[in-house]
Amino acid sequence: MKAIILAGGKGTRGKPYTEYFPKAMNPINGKPMIDYVVRYLKSFNFIKEVIIISDYNGLGGQIKNYYGDRKDIKFIQDSQSGTGGDLLHIEKELKNESEFLLWFVDNLCAIDVKKMRETFKEKNSFACIATRTKRKEETGFAIVEDGIIKEFKEKPVMKLQLSECLGIYMLRKEIIQKIKKKKQKQVNLSYDILQELSKEGKVSAYDIADKEWVDAESPMILERNKKLVTKIIKQMGL
Repeated sequence: MKAIILAGGKGTRGKPYTEYFPKAMNPINGKPMIDYVVRYLKSFNFIKEVIIISDYNGLGGQIKNYYGDRKDIKFIQDSQSGTGGDLLHIEKELKNESEFLLWFVDNLCAIDVKKMRETFKEKNSFACIATRTKRKEETGFAIVEDGIIKEFKEKPVMKLQLSECLGIYMLRKEIIQKIKKKKQKQVNLSYDILQELSKEGKVSAYDIADKEWVDAESPMILERNKKLVTKIIKQMGL
């Protein structure tokens, strides 16, 4: 299996930082965030190759410069054609593969990729998405009765009404053909492709249960969640 890291995009949520470096290069303990993702993926023996998609003609060139001439990582130029459209560039890389892992670079999580792969196969699904059903809130909550606060709940763990989707996917190679059929300039993987497949019952979910997750869109988010980030990296074995 090959792992694809999507490290392109405009990084709108990470501005003004992403005007100077891509979110993939957000620093954690002196190393760029993407390096933790790459090393974690390589810790699974069934992942034979890591491919990074980014805009190497722009800020993404910093990623390529960081890794230099390493032969165990392949770099593919993106085309700013959406999360689905950019996958068209890896078609030939998947020639001898039946499925692949897709990891959005700003996701930090020590997800058990092996178990996720098992769920993907057991459900015989076209796609499997990492999800979670509970979240530790960043603000305080209160129990209110008749306008009177009875009790405070400081940053509680909340059970979500809907499952929250993480940016970690397991996909069949045939997804490329479905993207091609769209024949549109911008293809959003979730809304243009997976939405249709979900209505056919072909998209499964892998719940990360008690595993922590951070949507690391900027250095500010990483700093604010420093303890959590440190815990996740430790869970990754890095």
